[in-house]
Amino acid sequence: MKQSSSLKFAGKLQDYKLLIKFNLSFMVVFSALISYLLAPKVKEYDWVAIILFFLGGMLVTGAANTINQIVEKDTDALMKRTANRPVASGRMSTQEAWTFAVVAGTGGVLILWHFNFLAAALAAFSLFVYAFIYTPLKKVSSISVLVGAVPGSLPCLIGWAAGNDNLSVGGWVLFAIQFFWQFPHFWAIAWIAHKDYTAAGFKLLPSNQGPTKYSAIQAIIYSLLLIPVGILPYFTGISGIVSLVIVLIANLFMVAQCVRLYREMTVKAARRVMFGSYIYLPVVLLALLGNKI
Repeated sequence: MKQSSSLKFAGKLQDYKLLIKFNLSFMVVFSALISYLLAPKVKEYDWVAIILFFLGGMLVTGAANTINQIVEKDTDALMKRTANRPVASGRMSTQEAWTFAVVAGTGGVLILWHFNFLAAALAAFSLFVYAFIYTPLKKVSSISVLVGAVPGSLPCLIGWAAGNDNLSVGGWVLFAIQFFWQFPHFWAIAWIAHKDYTAAGFKLLPSNQGPTKYSAIQAIIYSLLLIPVGILPYFTGISGIVSLVIVLIANLFMVAQCVRLYREMTVKAARRVMFGSYIYLPVVLLALLGNKI
């Protein structure tokens, strides 16, 4: 009986991990936390504040991802990669998911309000845009990727605002890095899962014909835009020359992977772009933090 209860609890815990898309949420909150630590007013590491900020960020991001799964439960059920999600599979009711989303979203915003109202307001705005504008727009037009890049980049502004009490140029520079990074990153994912996404009615690649040379060129363009954006932390006084070199190398690596996608036009090449983008962001953010001025 005790073992059965333990297994049931473990299963429920796993469902909530899937519900909030833990790995994605962690990456989002990681960028927000680094941006918080990069803020000029943050002179030393206050671990209580860091843990509190991380918790608030995870709750808000988890709430947004939960609403996303509620809205997309029918389409998630059609795709192999998402059919096992708790709401789509029927293991969790939409009522339970909504209850969690409201409690987590409210709690996360209130925690961020502990830092300041600006951080809390940006978090609430990001949650709203992601859950109620970007999510339904995915079935309407590929412009959804552009719209989704806004809440996808707002964590940098949220972190900066929490640590600096304003939206000065440094926050916008970090926002821009994450904004342009998202396009090759997300298009690579859409390229790999194109058949699944198309079957579910999602329009996510820039070309209506799907994985084409045009889509690959768009990925190259946005990866190239990361180069001038990537040098801004140095010229705006966020970080030093060492991080400038590291960021430049990382940017050239991203461009090279996108060019390779254009030349090869294969899922394997798209997977390289995807994994390259996963490596790119933490390398760049940690380089900026490690060389903070």
